[in-house]
This record gives sequence, C-alpha cells and structure tokens, in this order.
Amino acid sequence: MNERKRQVLLTAQRLFIDKGFSATSVQDILEGSKISKGTFYNYFTSKNECLVAILEYVNEETFVRRRELLIGENKADKHVLANQIAVRMQVNREENLFMLFEAIFHSGDQELRDFVKRNHLKELFWLSDRLIDVYGEKASPYALDGAALLLGMMQQIFHIWAAASNSLGEMNTLVLFVLRRMDSIIPDLISSQDNLLNEDVGLSLKRNLNSKQYSRDQIIEQLTGFTEKLSDEANVDGKQCIHFLMEELNTENPRIYLIETVTRAFTKAFTGTPDELEAREIASRLWSYVDSVNNG
Repeated sequence: MNERKRQVLLTAQRLFIDKGFSATSVQDILEGSKISKGTFYNYFTSKNECLVAILEYVNEETFVRRRELLIGENKADKHVLANQIAVRMQVNREENLFMLFEAIFHSGDQELRDFVKRNHLKELFWLSDRLIDVYGEKASPYALDGAALLLGMMQQIFHIWAAASNSLGEMNTLVLFVLRRMDSIIPDLISSQDNLLNEDVGLSLKRNLNSKQYSRDQIIEQLTGFTEKLSDEANVDGKQCIHFLMEELNTENPRIYLIETVTRAFTKAFTGTPDELEAREIASRLWSYVDSVNNG
C-alpha cells in the first residue's frame, strides 16, 4: 500500500468515526483527502471497499505483531498467548475501531456484516489452533468450543473492564484471568468428551473463509519491486534484510527459522520511515508463507 492511499484511508477512517459510516459520503472523503473522484475510484470501487481496506490493514497489523511475539518463544506458554490475544484489543483501541464495528452492526449492510463475520471466524480458528498449542493435541476435538467460550468471556468482561479502566497496560491482566478459567474448562471438556462445535461444524465454518495465500514467487516479486524503488543511499539495514530474504527464498529449501528472525529485523528497519506501510504488508505475507510451510 502506498503512502497516498494510506492517507486516504486515514481520512476516511476519521470521517467514519466522527460522522458515522452511513453519514459519510465519498465526496466527504474526496474533500478531506484533497483527491479527485478518479483517484478514489482507482483505489476503491466503493465506500464499502474503502472501509474493508481499513479493516484489512488492521488485520495485517494484528497478524504481524502476533507472529513477532512468537519468535524464540514456547508456543505452549500461556503468557505468550495472552500477549497475542491482547494485541487485537490494543490495535482496535489504537485505531478507534469499536465505533466502526458498532456502525457496521447497525448498518444492515450485508456485505460489511459478512466481512466482519469472516473476520470473527478467522479469529476463532486462530485461537482454536493456539489453544491446541497450549493444552496439547488431546484438546484438538474441543479447541473450537474452547475458543468460542474464551472469546465470549473476553467480550463480556471487556465491556465491563473498558467502562472501569482506560489503561492498556492492564489488558494482559484481563486476558490472563480468562485464560486461567480455561485451565478448568479445557480439561473438563476433555475428560467429559463433551463438544458442541465438532469437526463437521468446523469444516462447514471453514468453507465460509477465503484467506488468500501468497506464494514464494509472489513475495520475491514484491520484495524486488520494493527494493528497486529505494534510493541507493536509503536504509542500508533494510536493504540487507531484503537481500538476505530474497536469497533465502530463492533457495530450494529456505531456512524458515532464519526467515522468521530476519522478517522481524526487516520490519524494524523500516519502522518510522515513509516505506513502513509497504514493509509491514510484505512482512504479513512473509509470516503467512512461514505458517503455510510450518503447517504443510
């Protein structure tokens, strides 16, 4: 995503929050962004697509932060999982998205509501997989139930918590409290062999998802285009990371553990620069590729 498009999204996001999604027109976004109608429709086919792009950006940011938290850590560590869960709430607060979700819920727009529903399912399956990491393979038949129960508890407690405190520093306290409840719930599900969201339900839900996977060649192509637009003297550390990643991805058997480490360094090298947004987009695709290899 280029910087100009990102600025349009930021303007649209501010207007959606200040005026409400339904009350904000494309013309409002044009005037706020100081762009032409042609430029807007070159980026987005509709106001809905503009909102979806905002939410997709947040998804990518959440994904990158969560994957970075796993580097060198034990997947079974509940504190790591707590930090990862808290990322979603932290990003939503940073981007002030809670009002947007409310607006979508009340809009009656089926396209937007379906998008939010798919996001919720992705979160559910991500959490289900992580619960298996924490509680072991024996929890697999019950992980979807556990994830649904955990998210339900989080949602209800968070509303009360948010009304009482604005401290992001306390977010992990809330998450760890709910995870401690799972220490009783998951073993009970296993011992009683009681599950509602069984494998057939999981397969049915997964058919509603359309997560895009990026191939190694596609990532190499984007890295090539990214490095070509950088000036010769710009960001030496970042260029070294790109060079390493491209060399490693071009090998027959890329060393995934090295790609993980260098991807984090790559993201850090471009943080605070005009190229940060595109770098984080590439990082998100790299993490997606790493996960596909690890799970393949």
